[in-house]
Amino acid sequence: MPVARLVRVIEFTARHHYGRSDRSDEWNQARFGDQRRPHEHTYRLEVTVEGEVDPETGFVVDLPRLDALLASVVSPLEGADLNRAVPPVREGAMQPSTEGLALWFRSQLVSQVPGTARLRRIRLWESDTLAGEVDG
Repeated sequence: MPVARLVRVIEFTARHHYGRSDRSDEWNQARFGDQRRPHEHTYRLEVTVEGEVDPETGFVVDLPRLDALLASVVSPLEGADLNRAVPPVREGAMQPSTEGLALWFRSQLVSQVPGTARLRRIRLWESDTLAGEVDG
């Protein structure tokens, strides 16, 4: 049976900044420039799931359950400082880059997708011209 995909998009607004506390101000300035200062984005998170279409329902995934999962991960980030709200960023293990955040979203969602659907892709847009993407 063919595999179908469903893409759900959710937006949230949050701020972040770049820097490493174990490096000098000069090093951080040279690497991150003005991005060292907190700044805000309206992020657009695209979550693609795939699987066989259930012949009884006509759907790949139970959309209300997928929406509840996404809300449980994204809602705490609305209006937040990602440097504090995302544990690996807070712990200094990761920069809150678009691609780093896409990887983090994947880690939060991959084993939680409802039913028999599978996570296919995470794409996180920071602006209209910049997105990070992670497969499965």
